[in-house]
Amino acid sequence: MTMPSRKPKNPCFSSGPCAKRPGWSAEALSDALLGRSHRSGPGKAKLKEAIELHKETLGIPADYKVGIVPASDTGAVEMAMWSMLGATGVDMVAWESFGSDWVKDAKALGIDSLNEHKAAYGEIVDLSAINQDNDVVFTWNGTTSGVRVPNGDWIKDDRKGLMICDATSAVFAYDMPWEKLDVVTWSWQKVLGGEAAHGMIVLSPRAVERLETYTPPRALPKIFQMAKNGKLNAALFEGATINTPSMLAVEDCLDALKWVKNLGGAKATIDRSKANLDVIEKWVSGNEWIDFLPVTEDIRSRTSICLKIVTPDFIALSDEDQQAFIKKMVKTLDQEGVAYDIAAYRDAPAGLRIWGGATVEASDLEILTEWINWAYQQTLSGLSQAAA
Repeated sequence: MTMPSRKPKNPCFSSGPCAKRPGWSAEALSDALLGRSHRSGPGKAKLKEAIELHKETLGIPADYKVGIVPASDTGAVEMAMWSMLGATGVDMVAWESFGSDWVKDAKALGIDSLNEHKAAYGEIVDLSAINQDNDVVFTWNGTTSGVRVPNGDWIKDDRKGLMICDATSAVFAYDMPWEKLDVVTWSWQKVLGGEAAHGMIVLSPRAVERLETYTPPRALPKIFQMAKNGKLNAALFEGATINTPSMLAVEDCLDALKWVKNLGGAKATIDRSKANLDVIEKWVSGNEWIDFLPVTEDIRSRTSICLKIVTPDFIALSDEDQQAFIKKMVKTLDQEGVAYDIAAYRDAPAGLRIWGGATVEASDLEILTEWINWAYQQTLSGLSQAAA
């Protein structure tokens, strides 16, 4: 097979940190508030602007609280779990690596009544079996498995528990049903293509009520404290932060949010993500050797697109040899400068993981598929020669 002649303009297809927005350069950060306190008037103004732009571009309800928190999406999820779980029973839901981590951490918190719902990579749990009289912790879009919930229809309007949603690979790529969610978390490094280490948390009025009426039976680290003396720390949702943020990263986030706003808001980024998945779906349908890891189309992610090789010869290989095959493929693509960081997550089955979020161009994905075909044939040829 002949090596493709054209290359993607941007070879960054990592699932986090993800590609910067089209046209990004370091000049976009020239207005960063460097050498100044984040608690100064201008510092708070920058942080509040980031909060308000998130509300505007995502259409978050006016009575929901939005805050910037430390430690990326992970910190935001842990903050919610440590602060809120234990008031009632808990249903923990997982179909990929990070969801499984939340299950482990909930168990470590010593929740008295905990139900665990888990599915293998590529599959999803029975959503109808989740007890919504309990608090529910789930991942909207599994970054490491490429599996997502089909929609929010399964979430009851009259639920008694809180819906705590890790949406880090979903926000800005899906139409989030905010009224059905009580805590939503994400980070700037995913669909926005921002820098890592900072997280976002959104609280519904029901979540705020929980914070103001429930005292968890555990000491809360300072970076998890959203309430004090029975009252929400309102300043956290007005531009104050618990610890010191990077104002350079804040400026980068503002740049990405302004890009989203100029595109037309979340609807535009959702459409871009859909178009990216369309490219991969068309390619997969025309190549018998590759398929999606998710078992059905309705749970297929449009951001963390996870793929598997389905030829009998590959399936017959040991796990170690499958991993070696994929490693050779992605190394070849990396060396050619056409795709960086597209191997499956380390705990997932051997395969490929291609980011399809809004900062990736569909035209680059079309070119990438040509190179993946070539790299597969090159690796397969090498395997055959070694066997001979």
